[in-house]
Amino acid sequence: MIKITYKMKSYRENLKDIIQPDDTIIELGCHVGKSSQFMLNRIPNGNLIALDNSPEAKSKMDKLSFEYKNLSFLNSDVRLHESLKKVKEKIDKCDILSVDLGGGYHPDTTFKVYYIWSSTFKPRDSIIRNRGLIDFINTATSNEDMHSENGFLDSCGDMGIPPQIKEFKLWSEKI
Repeated sequence: MIKITYKMKSYRENLKDIIQPDDTIIELGCHVGKSSQFMLNRIPNGNLIALDNSPEAKSKMDKLSFEYKNLSFLNSDVRLHESLKKVKEKIDKCDILSVDLGGGYHPDTTFKVYYIWSSTFKPRDSIIRNRGLIDFINTATSNEDMHSENGFLDSCGDMGIPPQIKEFKLWSEKI
């Protein structure tokens, strides 16, 4: 299942509905860890890999990592191949992919990041916090029925990372 939300309260309510105690979660855009802590309190037998490249994140997330042994924090840019590769070296699959890149209006970066990471880790569930994606979905119409039961797009199948997203420098035959 893929859920899209904008309001932080809805984001956390949706997380609460999908998190199971032994889940492995990848959180893209953890910032200072308020949602990370929310997730960690719900996965006593699971693991959270959280990433953010903001200067504010490092000290707060390092402190949270000391408090929660099931948290791995990477102070890195989720758009870069090196970040994806570091996480791929730790795990092959995740249960939940949480994408919160500021919740801002412009959906292009958020969607590209979601697509790359979900194609790689094939999550059971995904949650994306972005106002622009909600606006697009609520405004768009189509007479075609495309639907995914997974936390990733069924249409991407096992094609891997397409070369069209080269601006993120993420394409690799090794992943």
